[in-house]
Amino acid sequence: MLSPQWLDELRARVTLSSVIMRTTKLQRAGREWKACCPFHNEKSPSFTVNDEKGFYHCFGCGAHGDVIRWMTDQRGMQFMDAVKELAQQAGMEVPRPDPVAAQKAERRASLIDVTEAAQKWFVANLHGPDGEQAREYLRSRGFSRRIVEEFGFGFAPDSKVALKGALSEFEESMLVESGMQINVDDKPPYDRFRDRLMLPIQDARGRVIAFGGRILENREGVAKYLNSPDTPLFDKGRTLYNLHRAGPASRQTNRMVVVEGYMDVIALANAGIADAVAPLGTALTENQLTMLWRMVDAPILCFDGDAAGQRAAMRAIGRALPMLQPGKSLNIVRLPTGLDPDDLIRQRGKAAMERILADPASLLDTLWTFERDAQELRTPEDKAGLKARLIEHTDAIQHPDIRALYRRELLERFSNFAFPPREQGNCQRNWQGGKRPSWQPPAKLSGDALARLRRALGGGARNELFRAVIHGLLRFPQEIVRHTEALGRLAQLDPQASETVESLLELSETLDSQGQIAISGERGFPAPPDNRRYAFLRESTDPVDAREELAEAVSLLVERPALMAALDAAKARFEEDPEGAFAEQSRLRDRLSNLNDRLKDFGRKKAAIAADTEISREAVDEPLSDLETD
Repeated sequence: MLSPQWLDELRARVTLSSVIMRTTKLQRAGREWKACCPFHNEKSPSFTVNDEKGFYHCFGCGAHGDVIRWMTDQRGMQFMDAVKELAQQAGMEVPRPDPVAAQKAERRASLIDVTEAAQKWFVANLHGPDGEQAREYLRSRGFSRRIVEEFGFGFAPDSKVALKGALSEFEESMLVESGMQINVDDKPPYDRFRDRLMLPIQDARGRVIAFGGRILENREGVAKYLNSPDTPLFDKGRTLYNLHRAGPASRQTNRMVVVEGYMDVIALANAGIADAVAPLGTALTENQLTMLWRMVDAPILCFDGDAAGQRAAMRAIGRALPMLQPGKSLNIVRLPTGLDPDDLIRQRGKAAMERILADPASLLDTLWTFERDAQELRTPEDKAGLKARLIEHTDAIQHPDIRALYRRELLERFSNFAFPPREQGNCQRNWQGGKRPSWQPPAKLSGDALARLRRALGGGARNELFRAVIHGLLRFPQEIVRHTEALGRLAQLDPQASETVESLLELSETLDSQGQIAISGERGFPAPPDNRRYAFLRESTDPVDAREELAEAVSLLVERPALMAALDAAKARFEEDPEGAFAEQSRLRDRLSNLNDRLKDFGRKKAAIAADTEISREAVDEPLSDLETD
């Protein structure tokens, strides 16, 4: 039996256009190929071939498929013959038949016979005497006759045995296995769907594999929507409702809209928006995201404007972050509060919906807005919480370049939001009535502060990373206020750092990166650590990049003593609460291990820079600082 993975590998190894060119003349059209369609007569080309996505499509007759479908439909070959020929071209060996897998495939085909027969019966019921209430509901929703037929609406009567009687040609076990009946203990199986408006759920090939049922009148204790359970045919985490219709439509619009439920899909289709799909009662899964990215680079997730819709958006973002790849992302739109797609279209028309879909927010914008508005930033702890949440999101991203770019952008937004720009120039603090500080010309510069900083920057008592951070803050004095809270926390946790931090904050009122006491040997400051290892100390580094790396260094510098202090506190509580203290120690040690990994990554990044500038291997392999050891 050929696995889906093996067939995907076969499709990936064979270039579709090279196969089609053997019988059809293709012309290059940007990133695609075009031709007059070989499946129907036409004078102007409407047939396209996309090697990147691996499909052909005719906008005239609707012919569509991959390289295997081309061999079977255009060349008239049997499926296995087509696979064998393509495998020979690709240098792949066709797997030997698996008797067990073959039996499973045969069983699935038999179960599809059950669901297809059930669908025909449901449709007949809708148009029969028992379906009047269901038909009235469809009329009240404004669904056209075309939509009712296209989406296959049906009706399940209020009976526990009606379907069993209608599908008597199938064994009872098949009705249960296909999800059409429920088997409880030793009782006779009974029909799953009763007194419900029915919708077929179809796979990517349009075959009925499951059902969704909606009650016609709200009843206490009865679920409004009921879907088939997972079966050999149906895996809700791997199925997107309406994909077989929305896929071809999206290739014309270059857009795929993801809404919350199948009635939303149908409401959009009823208004003429055909490129919409929906998950089936769950948040978007990794498999569903992969399916969406095969069709478009940035699917549009459309959620209701209430709190539940916002939470659904964040769940989708949480699933997507680890999977992000260059060029693959998500766009998000939020509908006005209290409106779903059907409500919006009814009240404001299709044009209003199209305007919303045409102006989506990016994944990054949505993530920032959600976390920024999660709580009011009234205290330093609130600000630290926001920053920690943003970093936690970026740490989930697996692709290193995307992770770095998200971190840079989100921390830049955090700084601009949490610490609005202040007046420029040499200054000292003049606090007024709880407002942000205004600034006045400085008083006399403290010689003691200068002396203390010179000693700290001379090395010896402090490690290299600490000295590099202080030099970086002297080079970018405007960053000191941004990191005042973190530096104060460091001074509190590490007594050795207290004097240096105090001196730095005292001098921050007079430091100016363009002035006389910026870092320089002439002013008596020792030379900084090897600036080839710390990009924020190099003159050639872009200032934005330098400040971003400096912020990362400050974070690493402060985080470890904070974790060590929390670990000591957990150990001290062991006698009072052994179980809780042990759990807390385990959690903190995991965080400490993660921090050590980040420290090593930080060092490797510097080593890569060093290698580019031909620093000796010995210099690159030096430990970053004593912070890297436990």
